[in-house]
Amino acid sequence: MNSNKDEFIQLVRNRFKFPLFLLTKLPAAFFSGVRVQQIDEAGATVTVPYKWFSQNPFKSTYFACLAMAAELSTGVLAMMHTYKSSPAISMLVTGLEAAYFKKATGITTFTCAQGLDINQTIEAAIASGEGKTIKVKSTGINNNGELVAEFFITWSFKAKK
Repeated sequence: MNSNKDEFIQLVRNRFKFPLFLLTKLPAAFFSGVRVQQIDEAGATVTVPYKWFSQNPFKSTYFACLAMAAELSTGVLAMMHTYKSSPAISMLVTGLEAAYFKKATGITTFTCAQGLDINQTIEAAIASGEGKTIKVKSTGINNNGELVAEFFITWSFKAKK
């Protein structure tokens, strides 16, 4: 792993810097309790709790809060693989699909294990000079290991000129 990725991972793992990033850039995620639990070059794990700020009227986690956690589990990987890259890379979510299987009434843990695939897509965008897209999966489970939701998030990457 290169030093930029190591540096980014250290930023995400910092108890003060990444929460400050969430507070200033993604305040809804911060206040909903969305947190990165694990990150490495290949994957990331993000949690969202069921609490007052993330609830819906049906006594479960609001679907948008689940979507934020799922997106962050993929987005933090994309951010890591584009961090301080040369040339700079623009990244954008261009699609979202979701399926819900069980009420989220506790902590829901989303995992994306496609970090290396994301990196290959970014490298292809740099090599070709054209935009490239990838659809990645984030799976949400509850504390009992039961499937709560699956999200498929499509990312677009393009090298800036």
